[in-house]
Amino acid sequence: MSKKTTNAVLCAALLLGLGAGASTAWAADKVKIGLLSTLSGPGAGLGVDIRDGFNLALKHAGGKFGGLPVELIVADDQQNPDVAKQTADRLLKRDKVDVMSGIVFSNIMLAVGPSVFAAQVPYVSANAGPSQYAGEQCNPYFFNVAWQNDNLHEAVGKTVMDKGFKKVVLLAPNYPAGKDAINGFKRFYKGAVADEIYTKLGQLDYSAELAQARAAKPDAMYIFLPGGMGINFIKQFVGAGLSKDITLFGPGFSADEDVIKAVGEPMLGMFNSSHWAHDMDNAANKKFVADFQKEYGRLPSLYASQGYDAAQSIAAAVRDVKGNVDDRAAVLKALKAAKFDSVRGPFKYNNNQYPVQDYYLRVITKDSQGRVTNKTLGKIFSNHADAYAASCKMKS
Repeated sequence: MSKKTTNAVLCAALLLGLGAGASTAWAADKVKIGLLSTLSGPGAGLGVDIRDGFNLALKHAGGKFGGLPVELIVADDQQNPDVAKQTADRLLKRDKVDVMSGIVFSNIMLAVGPSVFAAQVPYVSANAGPSQYAGEQCNPYFFNVAWQNDNLHEAVGKTVMDKGFKKVVLLAPNYPAGKDAINGFKRFYKGAVADEIYTKLGQLDYSAELAQARAAKPDAMYIFLPGGMGINFIKQFVGAGLSKDITLFGPGFSADEDVIKAVGEPMLGMFNSSHWAHDMDNAANKKFVADFQKEYGRLPSLYASQGYDAAQSIAAAVRDVKGNVDDRAAVLKALKAAKFDSVRGPFKYNNNQYPVQDYYLRVITKDSQGRVTNKTLGKIFSNHADAYAASCKMKS
C-alpha cells in the first residue's frame, strides 16, 4: 500500500471515528453529585433528613444511578450564604460535580444559584423553593421536587379561612422564605390580620413576640418557623398558656417529625399542611417509610421524603440518558420528564420546573402505637400550581 493510500485510509478512519463520536452517547464512568446542605446549627435537623433520605434512595439503587456508580460529595453550608457560595464553587470547579442538590434555606439557594447556573450544572432542589426562581428568574438548570415556598402557606390560609377564624396573628423569620410564607397565607386568607411579626432568622427566644401576640387577642396564630426555631417557639407558646385561647396553625415544616420529636405532646391538636405524609397509601411511600425507619430508627419527615425524591429524579435522568451525563441538554430534558416513582404518587413539573401537586391537611395526634405524629385528614388543593409560573418565560 502506498504512503498516499495509507494516509487516505487513516483520514477516512479518523473521519469515521469523529462521525461516530458525534452521534454516539458515551457514558461516563461515574456520576458525581454535590449535596450541599445545612448540617450544623439550629437548622441541622432539616439538612440531616434531606441527606438521609437521599442516601436511602442511593442504597435502594445499589449505589448506582442508571448503572453508573455514584460519588456523593456531602458538604455543610453552615446556614451561611458566604460559606455556601464558597463551598458550591469548590464543588463546581474543583470536584466538577455533574448535578447538585440539598439546600434547605432560600437565602442560601439565592446565594448559590448564580454560580450553579453559570457553570450550567443541573440543580435539583430537595427543599428551597424561592419565588424568584419560580417567576421571572426561572432557569432551565433549576428543578424543584418539593414545592414553591408559598404553597404550603397558601393551603393553611385556605384552611384557616374555611374553618371560620376571624382574627389571625402571623409570624415568620425575616428572610426570603419567611416573606413568601406570609404572602402565600394572605393570598387565601381574607379575614383580619391582627399582627404580622417578622423575627430574626435562627432566633430561639420568643418572649417579646408571644407578648405581642397575646396583646393582639387573635383566635388563631400562623407560624412559619422551621427546625430549632419552631421547636423553641411551640414550647414557649404552650408554656405561656397561649394554646388555651389561640389555635395554632403552621405549614408541614413547622409541625413535622423533627419538631414533634423535640416538643412531644404539647403539639397535639396542631393543624398543618403538607404535600406528603408518612401515611400516604402508595407502594413507593410505604417502602420509603418502612425502610427509613429501619435504617435510621425514626419516622421520616417531609424533608427526608424530598431528599429521597430528589435522588430518585436524578437516578431516573441518568438512566434515561444512558449514563451520558456530559450531554447537559439531554440531562435537562430527562429531568423535566420526571419519570420516577415519587413517594407522593404521580409527579409532574409546571413550565417553571416547580411541581403541580396536591396539598393535604394534617393534624398532630397519637397513632395506634401511641406515638405523637401527623395524621392526614383530607385534601386542601388538587393539582395546585404556584402563583409565579405565569411570569416564567421557559416553555413547558
